Amino acid sequence: MDEILLDAEERMEKAITSLERDFGKLRTGRASTSLVDNIIVDYYGTPTPIKQMSSVSIPDSRSITIQPWDKAAFGLIEKAIINSDLGLNPMNDGRVIRINIPMLTEERRKELVKVAKKYVEEAKVAVRNVRRDANEQIKKLEKSKDVTEDESRQGQDEVQKLTDAYVAKADERGAAKEAEIMAI
Repeated sequence: MDEILLDAEERMEKAITSLERDFGKLRTGRASTSLVDNIIVDYYGTPTPIKQMSSVSIPDSRSITIQPWDKAAFGLIEKAIINSDLGLNPMNDGRVIRINIPMLTEERRKELVKVAKKYVEEAKVAVRNVRRDANEQIKKLEKSKDVTEDESRQGQDEVQKLTDAYVAKADERGAAKEAEIMAI
């Protein structure tokens, strides 16, 4: 029973971690290296993430600088950023690629809030799926007479408490991200 609960809690924690990773991809008007983490560059025929072929830094809250280790990669990185769905315009001065993060319009902020809410909902669904799996495991134990009916009910109550806690965490993180996006 303890094993089932530990496994469920671990998987629920992974759902929240995944939510945080998804939030990192959202552009909030503040510069973050996670904005360019998932951009893939076709580097000599090999799909390569930007962070594996350059150093990415944030000199101030409104810009990102990318310094490729290979001079031949400048054009490739620039093209990959332009082709990404982030809507960013890189500027190449021959030494570094600068990306200025523009202020978000009210309309764009509302779109981002919708995306953030979708991510929160996906995390909640993942947590509920873990709950379902854990409850099924507990019911199997009860059917095979490994645990009593009372222990089964108690285990399911524990799983429900875990689920409620992690759904609340997802909501909390979602509200914080929404506030961050809507802040001017």
